[in-house]
Amino acid sequence: HGLGIGSGMAFAAKIDSKKYNTFVLLGDGECNEGSVWEAAMFAAHHKLENLTAIVDRNKLCIHGTTEEINQLEPLDKKFESFGWHVENVDGHNINEIISKLKVNHNNKPKMIIANTIKGKGVSFMENSVKWHHGSIGKDLYNQAKIELIRNPNK
Repeated sequence: HGLGIGSGMAFAAKIDSKKYNTFVLLGDGECNEGSVWEAAMFAAHHKLENLTAIVDRNKLCIHGTTEEINQLEPLDKKFESFGWHVENVDGHNINEIISKLKVNHNNKPKMIIANTIKGKGVSFMENSVKWHHGSIGKDLYNQAKIELIRNPNK
């Protein structure tokens, strides 16, 4: 319910003439929910330019790939058709994300689609649905730590 709650907070700020921005993080699998699209319509209808949402677009959800479960593509065009300004970014590039957060688009909420790789940098986790909800023991923890330290920019 994050986008609905965030839209409500942004709307409250707007009608109370408050100058704060609201930020919402979404998983791409979450975008299968009808409540996300209801909130998207609400935010665009009320021209909530003080609302920014970021979707972690790793293309995986708990039961498989997002495209197998419920096709999301073209996700950017869908949000645009709902009245949002949309930016696609490399979700592993923090400077690119920050630069898009600074851009204001009058009268439209902003959606940043952060294209990522689930488990990036950890060989046994990368692009694996299993790690959507898995837990690790000491040996796998140590392996992951070594891989991330060895290749910090991977």
